[in-house]
Amino acid sequence: MFGMLAVGAGLEQSGAVEMMVNGLAPSLAGVSGMLLVLCVYLIASVLTEIVSNNAIAVILTPIAIGLAQTLGVDPRPLIVAVMFGASASFATPIGYQTNTLVYGPGGYRFTDFLRIGLPLNLIAAATMAVTIPLFFPL
Repeated sequence: MFGMLAVGAGLEQSGAVEMMVNGLAPSLAGVSGMLLVLCVYLIASVLTEIVSNNAIAVILTPIAIGLAQTLGVDPRPLIVAVMFGASASFATPIGYQTNTLVYGPGGYRFTDFLRIGLPLNLIAAATMAVTIPLFFPL
């Protein structure tokens, strides 16, 4: 976790966060709040399947804040979307420590995680896209 804080700070200091925000902002300008939250959530959710959830949270939070500032919306809903998306690692056994722990002893196959986890990820994404803007208006 502490190593990822340095990576997050480095991304910000190097201008990489600004570059990513400038790449994403034009395609997300003018979309509804629900769709914006869904996009941020899905980015975090997809990335957390292959990288640690803590790493994704640290890396994507400054991007979400910068994106919100660029689009002129409140950053809190996007930060919450990052946090929930980074915690939604259901589709692979490598995305979260507990998934990895039960993978071998449970006799699971990689496809078992995909078969059950992918629909669960999609249900969570739809739920978050609807509920986050209700609790944290853009």
